Amino acid sequence: MPEVAAPRQEPLRTEFEFELPRGYVDESGTVHRRGAMRLATARDELVPLRDVRVRENPAYLSVVLLGRVITRLGSLPSVHDGTVENMFASDLAFLQDFYRQINAEGHTRAAVACPHCEESFEVELAGSRLGES
Repeated sequence: MPEVAAPRQEPLRTEFEFELPRGYVDESGTVHRRGAMRLATARDELVPLRDVRVRENPAYLSVVLLGRVITRLGSLPSVHDGTVENMFASDLAFLQDFYRQINAEGHTRAAVACPHCEESFEVELAGSRLGES
């Protein structure tokens, strides 16, 4: 009897690349737009709750959380909550949505509708540009 090959299972994807709409500007004026975010663990979501800054201002939770899960941004040696704190508001909003997409839904696509014709379609949030593969 011939052996039946087990179906090949794809490895779990735990890191997702992104491109910021504006980009983080470091002290020397360099703009950093491309980066990566990893999936959050339960610990990532629990540890910030003990942070004094989060207790004093719950809105700071996303800053601390994103500082834990962004694994790289441009050529910066490290990314932390201080980095996220100094991002443009539009980039922070983008990263909050991106975090929700990869952690809650498991992918980086979002359903949207055209504001003019109301046709529904999906967009890729991971930063790919028109014409890129």
